[in-house]
Amino acid sequence: MNKIGVDLRCLQEEKTTGVQEYALGLVRFLLEAYPQNRFYFFTNSFQSLPKEFDWLEKYPNVQLKHFRVPNKLLNFSFWWLNWPAIDRLLGGVDILIFPNLAYTAFSWRCRRILVVHDLSFEYYSEHFSLKRRLWHFLLNPRQFCHRSNKIIAVSQSTKEDLMNYYGIAANKIRIGYPPLRLEAYQQAERARVEVKNSVRKKYQLPDNYILFLGTIEPRKNITTVIKAFEHLKQEGKGKEWEKELKLVIAGGKGWLWEKILERVKKSPWAKEIILTGFVDAQDKPLIYAMAKIFLYPSFFEGFGIPPVEAMAAGTPVITANCSSLPEVTAGAAILTDPSCSYEITLALKELLQDDSLREEIIIRGKQRISELMRRFQQPQWHLQF
Repeated sequence: MNKIGVDLRCLQEEKTTGVQEYALGLVRFLLEAYPQNRFYFFTNSFQSLPKEFDWLEKYPNVQLKHFRVPNKLLNFSFWWLNWPAIDRLLGGVDILIFPNLAYTAFSWRCRRILVVHDLSFEYYSEHFSLKRRLWHFLLNPRQFCHRSNKIIAVSQSTKEDLMNYYGIAANKIRIGYPPLRLEAYQQAERARVEVKNSVRKKYQLPDNYILFLGTIEPRKNITTVIKAFEHLKQEGKGKEWEKELKLVIAGGKGWLWEKILERVKKSPWAKEIILTGFVDAQDKPLIYAMAKIFLYPSFFEGFGIPPVEAMAAGTPVITANCSSLPEVTAGAAILTDPSCSYEITLALKELLQDDSLREEIIIRGKQRISELMRRFQQPQWHLQF
């Protein structure tokens, strides 16, 4: 029987992100696949642990260890003193799993497994705030990767980045796609009209809209989304497919969001652009399902969960032809150059005007989801390294 420690501090952030979804899926997988092991979950905050963690108490082989040290003080101690060792705080564990990069300290005798979601901060540092760049500099992800015994990369693309940018040996990296639960997305198309109308009213959604859903930050390329929509509205004036068509930008504020929202205000089609703000997790499937097209031309993704969710909801996807997105969508989406707004406009026009193409992309998307769900169910995080 192994004693497994898992750093769950990433689940204590207020807003749900792809990293948190991955961490939750990882925890569920570990508890279901390895019931013979003991699990010790590390959390920390000056406040009491929220009720969202109560579901872990039903597992007899789980101990949730919550420490109440101010986070800034704990991070400083990890960074400056390399103390205290998390594995020792947990009472001594054989393996320590980090679902995301974080300030930490550990004993060398304890084996470390690190999940790496992407290296966007290395390739596109200009898309991060000065504070966030300093955070990455002090954290030193390259060193963290080299000090880990094994790394789980969320895609083949991320594995190749780790090998090429950090010089990590291929045999040290295992690919582990996010263990997503997509049943709610697959059922969204068949939701009752009154349920759809309730979500539509909650977020002020129009009847006919193109959707972007993700964190409002430069890396997501939202400025180009706006430009492509402006071209589309200009060229489609008076045409049936353009009638009442709006752009919905959904998601919480990330890094450097101010300029993006300012760009929306300056758009000649500002009245046709709807900003929903943060979207509750239970509402996302219907917001995808009711959209005409899901548009996601992100500059860089380690995996890219939103296009997968959109495909599961039966919505045709246009995304970028770079990083992990071609790998993840695998021919089930229209790929475009994320730096060319007019190329994106042409893709939008094609899907809006050609019903047979639209139906083909939807069918391909559902087939790809079936493939991904089979892969999600495979045991990807083997602990006996």
